[in-house]
Amino acid sequence: MRVKVFLDQIIQGLIAVLMGLMVVNVTWQVFSRYVLGDPSSFTDELSRYMMIWLGLAGAAYVSGKNGHLAIDILPEKLKGRQLLYLQLFIHTMVIVFGFFVMIIGGGNLVYITQILQQKSATLQIPLSWIYGIVPISGALVVYYHLFHIVQLVKSKA
Repeated sequence: MRVKVFLDQIIQGLIAVLMGLMVVNVTWQVFSRYVLGDPSSFTDELSRYMMIWLGLAGAAYVSGKNGHLAIDILPEKLKGRQLLYLQLFIHTMVIVFGFFVMIIGGGNLVYITQILQQKSATLQIPLSWIYGIVPISGALVVYYHLFHIVQLVKSKA
């Protein structure tokens, strides 16, 4: 439980910092474009990359809070063991997705962009740094759903 609370706090902090930096970045973009008449060249790319990090970190955080978007028609109709099995199935499918798509696929994306030494057009930072959030977020999603499975089993035992 302590690990989950610690991870929640780290992700909350990351999300807050990213939101604050995005506000500053977009404000500078608007100011430089409309007041100075000379739009900043890096702000568009930076805000795009911060949005990627914000979206994936936010997805991991919501996953930890078990607040993901869901259609709850079936869970409302089930009770007891059937509901438990459905919840376990859903968590297992999210873990499978997180592992294969986000961790393995995202890890391959990071690896390939690192090997090819791809850099962003304006900022000239390695794209592997940008894409690094995909496997990190995937690992967090997998951890959180494993945590939820353990909690489900403990509560039903």
